Amino acid sequence: MLDLMTNAIEGISDKKVTFADIRQESRVGTMLAVVNGALRRFNRTNRAGTVARVLVGECWGQASTTKEATKARLEMLLSEATKMAKASAKYSRKDIDLSNVNSEQKSVWLSVKEDPQDVSTEEKIDFVIALDKGMKIDDRIVNTNTSYQDGKLLIRLVNSEGARLEWDELRIRAFANPVAREGDRMHYDYDVVAGQTGYELIRGVDINEFTSRIAQGALDLLSAEKPPSGKMTIIMDGDTSGIIAHEVCGHGSEADEVVKERSFLTGMVEKRVGSDLVTMVDDGTLPGKLGSFPYDSEGTPATKTFIIEDGIFRGYMHTLETAAVMGVDPTGNGRAQDYNRRIFARMSNTFFGPGEWSTEEMISDTKDGLYIIKPMSGMEDVVGGGVQVSCLKGYVIKNGEKQQLVRSNALAGKVLDILATVDAVSKDMTFSGGTCGKGEEDWVSVTSGGPHMRAELIVGGG
Repeated sequence: MLDLMTNAIEGISDKKVTFADIRQESRVGTMLAVVNGALRRFNRTNRAGTVARVLVGECWGQASTTKEATKARLEMLLSEATKMAKASAKYSRKDIDLSNVNSEQKSVWLSVKEDPQDVSTEEKIDFVIALDKGMKIDDRIVNTNTSYQDGKLLIRLVNSEGARLEWDELRIRAFANPVAREGDRMHYDYDVVAGQTGYELIRGVDINEFTSRIAQGALDLLSAEKPPSGKMTIIMDGDTSGIIAHEVCGHGSEADEVVKERSFLTGMVEKRVGSDLVTMVDDGTLPGKLGSFPYDSEGTPATKTFIIEDGIFRGYMHTLETAAVMGVDPTGNGRAQDYNRRIFARMSNTFFGPGEWSTEEMISDTKDGLYIIKPMSGMEDVVGGGVQVSCLKGYVIKNGEKQQLVRSNALAGKVLDILATVDAVSKDMTFSGGTCGKGEEDWVSVTSGGPHMRAELIVGGG
């Protein structure tokens, strides 16, 4: 297939075409969902497609198909993409130079102990039902939701600079969510296991420990108190600090927003954006993480990109196009949901770097504040730099001691103000995998997380 794709690329004769690539994807996977002991969803995915891109001037043309990738069909895709690019290029203002494109010829295959595709569907269903059943530890657990998902992606890519690449990505995820009710109070808890690995991740789950722990978490929230409100000292767990890294600093550092001057981080390179304790990276090379990959959707190798280093903003996450426009190297962040979607600058594994504190030291060093854990969602204002994170629970800190449990709360503030107040960062790091959309669509797998961090934020909720 790589030979067929290469021959099609080499057959381009239109001199106005300055760059072209062809990417073929095939996906297989399983999605299961169980609600209150009943199997509510069972999907099997088996689909494939091919996309060709062509660059003329500064304009891209793109054409895709789900049909078999024959020589004639690949040539047709390139022809259609060329027509689209040339039509737009009539109004082109400049040319984009993509001479700094990866031209490797390489195959990269993920090594796992047990491919989920070799595990029977019956065994996967048994696992999800066992998770669901395990959360029924008390009559006050009135609702249970569990899910399992695996997916294997095979990608082949060639470009006009000589690249011939093929690689695979294998992701797996399990989720459990118990809901507890007592009188007019209702609360939930959740947990996730996820990674770019094999079914050994699932075999390593202690079902009794996993389910009873989160079920008890939901029950404990029934008697939790209302959180205090106002601006105060917050110690946030790694998942919560990761949401802040992802939602505002992450999306604000995607270079396709920066070149349009739609990010509050436009023009901030080499300027201070936080205290000396703040470092933030996007690293698509981390082994086993959900947001990792050998190459992005343009064939650029995944990299570790320093976005903030010791409080100084260092740079953005780039596609081939944005890197060329800004005169820097591509960072391997050009990602598309699939062959039928456009490539955008997207995150991979995005997080704040570790510090020197232990969590216990941070708590004992705090006279008055909140210890916040378990984020539920985040909202960003990429233009203004504001953030709001809804969290499931936390604990009041008084005189260096963790005290009463408090229920749902929301953290808010301007991210540059928040990062300026960071005065303690923990050594421990936690990571959570999920998906991220560009706006309301174009979903890709990512990881966030990081260390515990102490900063000043506005708290509301209850």
